[in-house]
Amino acid sequence: MIQDLYKQKRSLELKWEQEHIDEGRYTLNMVRLDDKIRQVITDIKLEEAKIAHRQNSVEGAAPQVSVAT
Repeated sequence: MIQDLYKQKRSLELKWEQEHIDEGRYTLNMVRLDDKIRQVITDIKLEEAKIAHRQNSVEGAAPQVSVAT
């Protein structure tokens, strides 16, 4: 899932760059692409936070061993 988000972000960045090369100025379409890129970045951050939370939950759930003397 997260790899797909990174690919989507890169694809949007390439579209933005191509639009800039073609038009030579900042266009309304580039504004829309910027918004999509920001949304994908937010989705990436959320996905990474979920992964980190799961990892922390697994590490926090490690069994506790008590040594009886």
